[in-house]
Amino acid sequence: MDGLFEQRRYLIPFRSSLLPQIFTDTLVIGGGVAGLRAAVAASEHGEVIVLSKGDLKNTNTSWAQGGIASVMDPADTLEGHVQDTLVAGAGGCDPAAVRLVVDHGPRLMRELFAWGMKADTDAAGQLDLGREGGHNHSRIVHANGDETGREVQRVLLAKARATSGVRIFENCFALDLITPTAEPGSPVMGAITHHPKHGLQMIWAKATILASGGAGVLFRETTNPPLATADGLAMAYRAGATLADMAYMQFHPTTLYLAGASRALITEAVRGAGAHLLDNSGHRFMQDVHPLAELAPRDVVSQAIVRRIAHQGGGSVYLDCRHIKDFATHFPGIARLLKRFDLDAAKDLIPIHPAAHYMVGGVKTDLHGRTDVPGLYAAGEAACTGLHGANRLASNSLLEGLVFGEIAGRQAAEMRGDAAVAKAMNGNGAKPAGWTGGARPAPVGIVSDIRPSDRGELDLTDVRSSVRSAMWKNVGLERTGQKLASQIEMLDFWARYTLDKIFDEPLGWETQNMLLVGALVARAALWREESRGCHLRLDHPETREAFRVHDCWRRGQMGAKAAPIGELAAEAIK
Repeated sequence: MDGLFEQRRYLIPFRSSLLPQIFTDTLVIGGGVAGLRAAVAASEHGEVIVLSKGDLKNTNTSWAQGGIASVMDPADTLEGHVQDTLVAGAGGCDPAAVRLVVDHGPRLMRELFAWGMKADTDAAGQLDLGREGGHNHSRIVHANGDETGREVQRVLLAKARATSGVRIFENCFALDLITPTAEPGSPVMGAITHHPKHGLQMIWAKATILASGGAGVLFRETTNPPLATADGLAMAYRAGATLADMAYMQFHPTTLYLAGASRALITEAVRGAGAHLLDNSGHRFMQDVHPLAELAPRDVVSQAIVRRIAHQGGGSVYLDCRHIKDFATHFPGIARLLKRFDLDAAKDLIPIHPAAHYMVGGVKTDLHGRTDVPGLYAAGEAACTGLHGANRLASNSLLEGLVFGEIAGRQAAEMRGDAAVAKAMNGNGAKPAGWTGGARPAPVGIVSDIRPSDRGELDLTDVRSSVRSAMWKNVGLERTGQKLASQIEMLDFWARYTLDKIFDEPLGWETQNMLLVGALVARAALWREESRGCHLRLDHPETREAFRVHDCWRRGQMGAKAAPIGELAAEAIK
C-alpha cells in the first residue's frame, strides 16, 4: 500500500522528553480475554500495566453472547475439534496453530473454573455443553445462557486485580507504539497514550502485547461495541508490523433487524438450541443449502440469508424460536432485548440480518505470539495466528484469547535480560539505543514533527458515517472488483482530507485509524480474486488454489506479499 497511509508514522506531534514518563516490564494494550490473561501470565516475570480504551464493561469479550468451544465431554475428541476448525477455515488455517489452541483448551477452561467461573450445568451438575454452527459435537461452554463473555470478563478481571504487580489503566487511549526510529522493524519500546485526566503520557516497556480487539465498527452494520475501531491494527501497521488475512471479516448471520434498533447479536447458541431460519413464506430454507442446515458454518448461513432476501425481492428472514421450551430462562439477555421491542420469542418471529462481527485477520504472529517487530506481541482478535483460516469456527474466539494471551504473556519474559533484548532487537549483541541496565528502556529523544494542515476543516462525524456506510455497501458480505476499486478511491480521497490533520481527542484518532485499516481491508479483498470462507467475490465465485495463502501487508511494502499456509511466521520470527 502506498500514498498518504505510508507517510504517517505517528498520529500526533510530540517530543518524548517533554511528556510524563511511566515504566513497566510488560505493557498490555487491551482489557478483554486476551489482554487480561496475558497480564496474569506476564506478572510471573515482572510488573504489568494493562490499558483499556474505555471502561472494562465494554470490551468485545464482555459483549460476547456465545460460549467457549473446548473438548470437555469424554465422548468428544481433540481431533474432532481440530477437524471442525479446519473445515470451517476453508483451507486457510495453519494446522499447527489449530492443534495448539485445541490442545490447550481443556486445561485453561479448568483454570477458569478454579478461578471462579460459573458455567451452565444440567440437572446432574455436569457441564451443559451446547452445539453451534460448524461443530459436529456439543462442546460449547456457556454461562447464564447468553452471557458467557460477561462472566469470562468478570473472572479474569478479578484475577488480574488480585494479582500482585498488575496495574490497570481504564479509559486510556493508546495512540501509537513507540519505536526509536521510523523504519519498519525498529523495536517497540512501549506506547504513547492519552488519558482524559492526565493527558499525553509515554509508557515505556520491555515487552508490549497488543490485545486491542477487532474492527467491526468499520462497517455500518455490526455486532461490536462502539470502541472496536481497529486502533491496534492501525498502530501496529504504522510501527512496521505485518498484518495478514485482512480480507477476512466474518459476518454473523443473526442480528436483530428492526428500524431504530442497534444490530444486537442473537447468539448462535439459539440455533444450537433448535431455532430455525424462515423466509417470507415460512420456508425453512437452510435445509436446502447445507447438511447441517442452520448449524452450517457462519459464512454459509450468512451468504444463504442474503441470497434468500434477494431471491424474494427484499423483505426479511426470520429466526423462529417459538418451539424452544423456556427460551427466556436459557437466553435471558436476548429475552430482555426482544421485550424492549414488544417481541416475545415464544410467540413471535424475530427479523434478522447478517452484520460485521469478527476480524479474522490481524497482526501476524508466530506460535509464541511474537510479531515480526522486536518487542511486540499480539493475541486475541487483534492477532492473526493462523487458527481461524478464512472463517472463524463458532466460539473459538474466546478460546484463542485464553490460549494465546497466556502464551504471549509468558513469552514476553524473553525481553527481560539485557542479552536477550539486544539479541532480539539487533541480532549482534549490541544494546539498542535507549536501553539501560536491567533491560529497562529509558526515555530516548523521540520526536514526531507533523506540519499543520493547510486544508479546510471537516466534519469527523460525517466522515466516519460515510466510511462505515461505504464499507458496508462495497466491502460487505458480497464483494466485486468494481465496488472494491471504487471503495479504495473513496478511502484515498477521505484520507487526503483527514490524515493530514492533527486531532486532540479520540474521535479524530479513531477516524484516522478506521481509514487506514479500511483501506487495508479493501485492498486485501481486491487482491484476493477468489471466494473463500467469509470472503465472497461475486465476480470470482470459485475457490482458487493459488490464493490458498496468507496475504501480508507491511508499511513501506508495495501491495500484498503471500505467505504459505503453515508458514505464517516471517523469516525474522524464526
